[in-house]
Amino acid sequence: MEKLRFAIVGVGMMGREHIRNLKLHPEAQIVALQDPVADSLERGVRQLGSPVATFSTIGPLIAEARPDAVLVVSPNHTHREVLEPLFEAGLHILCEKPLCTTLEDARWAADRAKAHTGVFWTGMEYRFMPPVGRFMEAVQGGEIGRLVQLSIREHRFPFLVKVGDWNRFSRNTGGTMVEKCCHFFDLMRAIVGSEPVRVYCSGAMDVNHLDERYGGETPDIIDNSFTVIDFENGVRAMLDLNMFAEGSEEQEALTAVGDTAKLEAFIPSGDLVHSPRVPLGQPKRPVRTHVAVDPAILEAGTHHGATYFQIAAFIDAVRGRGPVQVTADDGLRAVAMGVAAETSAREHRVVTLAELGF
Repeated sequence: MEKLRFAIVGVGMMGREHIRNLKLHPEAQIVALQDPVADSLERGVRQLGSPVATFSTIGPLIAEARPDAVLVVSPNHTHREVLEPLFEAGLHILCEKPLCTTLEDARWAADRAKAHTGVFWTGMEYRFMPPVGRFMEAVQGGEIGRLVQLSIREHRFPFLVKVGDWNRFSRNTGGTMVEKCCHFFDLMRAIVGSEPVRVYCSGAMDVNHLDERYGGETPDIIDNSFTVIDFENGVRAMLDLNMFAEGSEEQEALTAVGDTAKLEAFIPSGDLVHSPRVPLGQPKRPVRTHVAVDPAILEAGTHHGATYFQIAAFIDAVRGRGPVQVTADDGLRAVAMGVAAETSAREHRVVTLAELGF
């Protein structure tokens, strides 16, 4: 079987993570890198470890490198501009989250994807973390009974420095609740198996970036928040985000509480704890298990192996061996939830998805 010819658009930190993971897949061949920043291209070539065609713009990449598939890992606000020629060329596309930074552009991308002849996949690595995958299987398989409440906690480090400091401003990222949290909103939809109805978010920029100035401007991105979401099927979900908690032992925790048990998953330890309900006064019976990941896959990225497993699933979809697991519509709806949360935090009110046309 001939290898799939991959091009990567955007060779920053996440682009280089994709390079490391594509190198691990026996069916993938990287034939081109594109980035308008020469230093980023040089770093990408060093990461690849072998000569490769490099481009500063998209058009020549398509015409000269002739890739089968393209990974879009460019800054959020460039996604629509990047996607337009890729759609026209009929290429297979994996577009990193968020799909786009605005609802208008995300709707455009979802509409184009419906008529697209190639595979279109929205990059949502968190679905593909092995402990998270096991957590989802357990909840959906009835191991906690009927799901009532779902909560996700991310206590982590601040946003890293990016080329041109583009991620310091909501106009480029869509806002923290779109840029960062669309991962978690996507997970909520996938786990709950229902659509969101209303969102309330209390959040602000209280600690990070307060003393930073870029061209005289102060960053405007949320660094901590609580978000509560009501779903159509009655399940309630909550996201607890803090981005000045560098010392946390566990960066992420997922908790699902059903009518018969509670289930927790922790990242990066990879541990799951299943705690069935017991009569008052009886001993508790929690069971802890560990979800192991190949060390080589763990070392290839910062997403607990998820980047590799998502790439493998994307290749399966391109080869016709499996479905598209994260569609453009999934990407659109995650953006909509993020936009609702940003609006709620800014206007201090509940925002319904109906207001946004969903």
